[in-house]
Amino acid sequence: MEMEARRYDNKGESKCVIGEEITVDWRGKPSNPNKHGGMRAAAFVLGLQAFEIMAIAAVGNNLITYVINEMHFPLSKAANTVTNFVGTIFILALLGGYLSDSYLGCFWTMLIFGFVELSGFILLSVQAHLPQLKPPQCNMLTDGENCVEAKGVKSLIFFVALYLVALGSGCVKPNMIAHGGDQFNQSNPKQSKKLSTYFNAAYFAFSMGELFALTLLVWIQTHSGMDVGFGVSAAVMAMGLISLVSGNLYYRNKPPQGSIFTPIAQVFVAAIIKRKQTCPSNPQMLHGSQNSVLDNGIIAPSADSGSLAHTQRFRFLDKACIKIEDGTNIKESPWRLCSVTQVEQVKILISAIPIFACTIVFNTILAQLQTFSVQQGGAMDTQLAKSFHIPPASLQSIPYIILIIVVPLYDTFFVPLARKITGHESGISPLQRIGAGLFFATFSMVSAAIMEKKRRDAAVDSNKILSIFWITPQFLIFGLSEMLTAVGLIEFFYKQSLKGMQAFLTAITYCSYSFGFYLSSLLVSLVNKITSSSSSNQGWLSDNDLNKDRLDLFYWMLAVLSFLNFLSYLFWARWHSYSPISLLTTTQQETLGDDHLNNYGFINSSKHGVDESMP
Repeated sequence: MEMEARRYDNKGESKCVIGEEITVDWRGKPSNPNKHGGMRAAAFVLGLQAFEIMAIAAVGNNLITYVINEMHFPLSKAANTVTNFVGTIFILALLGGYLSDSYLGCFWTMLIFGFVELSGFILLSVQAHLPQLKPPQCNMLTDGENCVEAKGVKSLIFFVALYLVALGSGCVKPNMIAHGGDQFNQSNPKQSKKLSTYFNAAYFAFSMGELFALTLLVWIQTHSGMDVGFGVSAAVMAMGLISLVSGNLYYRNKPPQGSIFTPIAQVFVAAIIKRKQTCPSNPQMLHGSQNSVLDNGIIAPSADSGSLAHTQRFRFLDKACIKIEDGTNIKESPWRLCSVTQVEQVKILISAIPIFACTIVFNTILAQLQTFSVQQGGAMDTQLAKSFHIPPASLQSIPYIILIIVVPLYDTFFVPLARKITGHESGISPLQRIGAGLFFATFSMVSAAIMEKKRRDAAVDSNKILSIFWITPQFLIFGLSEMLTAVGLIEFFYKQSLKGMQAFLTAITYCSYSFGFYLSSLLVSLVNKITSSSSSNQGWLSDNDLNKDRLDLFYWMLAVLSFLNFLSYLFWARWHSYSPISLLTTTQQETLGDDHLNNYGFINSSKHGVDESMP
């Protein structure tokens, strides 16, 4: 049974409290740990996640083919349309996280915007089905110069439908992870281990959804038409919403707490107002400090206070905790005086920004696998048997086939083994997992560059078409990289000590995808401009024919950029891992206790080593 406390409000009604957070059932009454939450409840959310990613992946991963063949956009514009669409999905995740944590809660946010996403799929299907809503049919490969590009009302309908999908998916995504994670009590060691298992299960559901999307749904799109394909995506999304609603009786819900930005803004405003004040040498004099002073004068969080330890980083923000003593005993406004815990939460958020930033280039690489690598596959021999050809978009299913096997093995064998060695509940820390993923991502682009050079030379010099299987290594390597980086980043942000902001923090991880795809669009435009002006030839990516482009050189550039990004991550991960608690003696750490240290992100160096969380 979960260790939960019950508190009573001023009306005498009991509320179930996990740590400092209240959880309720679907009727708004206190949740029962025997009936609500746990893996059973999370399974319904995993169902939505699998179906939603199946629907959106089938559209996104084959969208470039539809935009070129049906909308008649040129290659560079089509690639940017796809990356901008995907980037918008992930940046809108911030809106979904904010609305959930502040006003709606995870369940209602997913339900409302799930229907918005469903309406976008339906509109896409309608446009793809009606000839009058598309430009005249034309073969872009053989008669591209005479093809009419979609403009005016036709283009408007397409982009309205596309961005209804983006709005819905963006607001649903962070809440699926957050709502599933909310079903577990992090203060309970057994539940905390199950939370780590849930994150791996969420990626397994993601992989299953991607696999079905990139095989069955893409095959339907290729052989039955995009209108049928979009319609199937709509039906799959509807199944996901049914799964979500079916688990409503078992969910443990965290009620919204009002604007999550207000406490953050209060810290900055108060610090600016009191910028001329001098911070006291003793942190215990700061407002709201409930820390314990150990025998060598080091400040540590009180074991029973529920507060965060005062840290020496970003000392300017500590000025928000300085109480003005003017003898009037007038209570200062929250916009002028904040608690130490409130300030420390802002510090945690700021400290996580460099880790987030280091994953942007990683997602720029992902963008290439969903755009240029699909076109790369289209220029190769896709025949598997006499009457069966592999759709190029289905290439992306290769890593997910492997991951469906690898993820359960990772959670079943690697995590318990690593847990015995490191003592970490997840086997290895989220920072170590992210670092390993970023390292492998570089080799995905190296493989892509080598294979593209081989494909292009064979086509241009020998007039040969290589088998599509030559480019599978780049997808496989990146799939393993994504399993490490994506899950590690979500777990890292979700477990930050920022109460009531889990959906928004999860949304921040999706913003990395957004910025990565936007960066991809920017790099494509810049590379075209620079390479076109520096030589008499056309730019590396300016032609619709990959045999005339230099995609291999673009891939090499990304490989170098990825490796430099990995080196940058090592620096910032080590900076983030440093904590004042490392200055404590073994006896002092044992006095506070492992559970208490772990609650605040500290590591007991007497057992695991101070640098356990470093890559």
